[in-house]
Amino acid sequence: MNDPAQTAGNGRTYDPDAEHAFPDERVNEVLEYVDDDEEIRTYLKAQNVNPVARKQYNDHGEKHIEIVRNRALCLYDLLKRGGVEFNGAAQQGLDEADEAVIVALAAVLHDIGHVVHRDEHAYYSIPLAADVLDRILPEFGFYDVAERVRVKGEVLHAILCHHTEETPLTLEAGVIRVCDGLDMERGRSRIPYEKGGRGINTVSSQAIERVSLQEGESTPVHVEIEMTDAAGVYQVDTLLKSKLRDSGLEEYVRIVALNTSEQDELVARIEL
Repeated sequence: MNDPAQTAGNGRTYDPDAEHAFPDERVNEVLEYVDDDEEIRTYLKAQNVNPVARKQYNDHGEKHIEIVRNRALCLYDLLKRGGVEFNGAAQQGLDEADEAVIVALAAVLHDIGHVVHRDEHAYYSIPLAADVLDRILPEFGFYDVAERVRVKGEVLHAILCHHTEETPLTLEAGVIRVCDGLDMERGRSRIPYEKGGRGINTVSSQAIERVSLQEGESTPVHVEIEMTDAAGVYQVDTLLKSKLRDSGLEEYVRIVALNTSEQDELVARIEL
């Protein structure tokens, strides 16, 4: 089997043609469908207006969704390689192949509530995502009515729990929560930064150079974050730490942030 760090693009890009530690036929079909769906593509563009154009906040549009989806599937793959047993699909009597479908669909739809408002957007995402799921799930011949209901419920649970107000009850939901926090590199804050935004979210994001997911030694997953300034501490020790807490993945994921700046030695290393 190929090195997961290579087949997963060093934990940054999910490759449908690579070998995976899980059945990938269903999720690959689902991903191909959602990429061509006009309504979903429109949501991903429209959901960025409130956070970025109106509130000068970090990106929550197409690029954010692409990053979260890729990293969620890479993280899921690494966890499966490490022998971690997921509970969401299994407890619903669904197949192992449905775990990745739940992860992928939740990653794609988790932020569409931003079309209503940035504030409390996770709660607005639920009815909007439910409508999308009701429309697209019947398109896949591998689900009957009962299975569609169960997949939909698990996807909505993961969407709801991607913010810290709600506690994930499944590892599938935990993956979405953590990977939402792993989109922290400087490109995410480019627009508000160029417009003069200097809030802590924007400035700290500018300090994050690179995030990679790798197979770990003491844990199934090792996440390495490269910072170029101590301001990146906020992204790691505050935002990402809160996402990892109560995600269900704490014992499986080790996160290390390294400050590579020779001029800034205030914080050299953080480990979660």
